[in-house]
Amino acid sequence: MIPQSFIQDLLTRVDIVDVIDRHVSLKKQGANYFACCPFHGEKSASFSVSPSKQFYHCFGCGAHGSAIGFLMEYSGLSYVEAIRELARQIGVEVPEERHARHGDMQKEQSLTELMGAAARFYREQLKHAEPAITYLKRRGLTGQIAARFGIGYAPAGWQSLQKVVPNYADKALLEAGLVIENDQGRRYDRFRERIMFPIQDSRGNVIAFGGRILDQGEPKYLNSPETPLFEKGRELYGLFQARQSIRANNTVIVVEGYMDVVALAQHGVPNVVATLGTATTATHIQKLFRHADRVVFCFDGDAAGRKAAWRGLEAALETLSDVKQVAFLFLPDQHDPDTYVREHGAEAFSEQVANATPLTEFLLGELDREAELSSAEGRARYAHEAKPLVLRIGAGILKLQVVKAVAKRCALDERELMQAWGLKAPPAPPMARRDGEPWRKSKGHRDDAGPPAARGPRHQPRPLEANLLRIILDHPAWAARLPVDLIPSGSDEGRALIAIIDAVSVGDLGSQSALGTLLEHFRNTPHAATLTRMCAEQTDVIDESVIETVFHDTVHALHAKALDDEFTRLAARAGELSPDEKRHYAQLLQQKRRNPSRQPKVSDS
Repeated sequence: MIPQSFIQDLLTRVDIVDVIDRHVSLKKQGANYFACCPFHGEKSASFSVSPSKQFYHCFGCGAHGSAIGFLMEYSGLSYVEAIRELARQIGVEVPEERHARHGDMQKEQSLTELMGAAARFYREQLKHAEPAITYLKRRGLTGQIAARFGIGYAPAGWQSLQKVVPNYADKALLEAGLVIENDQGRRYDRFRERIMFPIQDSRGNVIAFGGRILDQGEPKYLNSPETPLFEKGRELYGLFQARQSIRANNTVIVVEGYMDVVALAQHGVPNVVATLGTATTATHIQKLFRHADRVVFCFDGDAAGRKAAWRGLEAALETLSDVKQVAFLFLPDQHDPDTYVREHGAEAFSEQVANATPLTEFLLGELDREAELSSAEGRARYAHEAKPLVLRIGAGILKLQVVKAVAKRCALDERELMQAWGLKAPPAPPMARRDGEPWRKSKGHRDDAGPPAARGPRHQPRPLEANLLRIILDHPAWAARLPVDLIPSGSDEGRALIAIIDAVSVGDLGSQSALGTLLEHFRNTPHAATLTRMCAEQTDVIDESVIETVFHDTVHALHAKALDDEFTRLAARAGELSPDEKRHYAQLLQQKRRNPSRQPKVSDS
């Protein structure tokens, strides 16, 4: 675990404006900086970065967070990777790594340098490899696109890399997967006479290679083995180059081959990545969902393509949410993405992507292909085979939609199927009278009928603790001035506020912590959702000129409410109070008589 104290200190030392400005061009307007949001398409600058709060917020799509959160969303880094990247930018070591992983980090750095040297060597070799250049031109690639993806060529020699590494006998070459050692201890280059496609991590470092043979031979593609830098089930080819286009389109297309990625980019479809000689994993999909809300798998329409699509579907089920979508595109016979885009163009391919088959339609369609729904036994078997797939769907509302579709095919109602599957079924609808009206309603009765008091006011006042939480998010240091025993703990806002006060009081949060630091402290805690929701209301802020007054009035109102609650509690037990309680009750009653309206009205603005 990375100590929270280090994360707090790190966020204090970095400037979120500098971090974001490396990726998005910011312009200063007043106290804050603005740009067009990098997370959704827009023409006006609604993306705001506050140096005082160390916090970014988009007034258009609601994206917000700290410097760590920005790197996670923009660069697709994990939480730990984002912390490492920020630490690297300011030249400090992460404590966890300093002690437990110092040796591993040195090894990774050494391997990364070797892979970078190999990539530069292969790129240089391509300039002099006429057969490789001819092959790439025949596939429709230009020098510009080859340079963008760092494409190179591994020459025919057995030990060509010896020219660019200090020591060909270094064991790091084996660990990086650049050489192979036979039983006699003789080494030779893993890649020879192949077009070389470097595989990059989220920071652009080369971590592996894919090599394609020029002529006939096996294997057609040769990939790096798994190494300390490279894990096939986590990495995707072309993601580093495709990130901006993926965000702009809010869609990522997943194909099977390196050449498909490069050819589509060449022809104007740059939001494409490829798996690396392995089936799609849930980790792949989670990584892609950090960049876009829609993932489209593009496969050949043959049996092998449908089988690969089914594996992708199974990997995606748990990662789905009601705002994240997966779809499948099956190209016509005799076409792969490369040949299709060359023959029909980018517009036709993009139209195919837009009309791709949604995951649930593909799921039900594949189940239907094997189903025999004309008999009770066939319908029972259908429900049996659908159950483990449907129950894995991570999106609640989407799962209910699929349950309804399966129930309809099985001649059951939704409640019956859910009960058979062990799910909590919704309550039964009210029974209808013979005249068609529900038993529980009389004619002319409206659901919203009733006295206004029963329906509640059109605008409920914001609870006192919610007002205070809004203020503390703007001024975290003020949490130290709050009486924790007066904060109601019955609401999400109250519990979050108590947690902030506790964190400040024990020193887990510094008294001068900014909003971004506060959010990171509560990441992955029960309070994260509440704080995120409150931050999303940044458009509804309290004027700085009155915020101190509102803060004092709200704290005073909490005191007054506490006294009223205590008076009400004692009044309910008036006949059984102890002598001390009676004296306390009398004092409260005297206070109420002297000042019956002492509780100030707290503005809801």
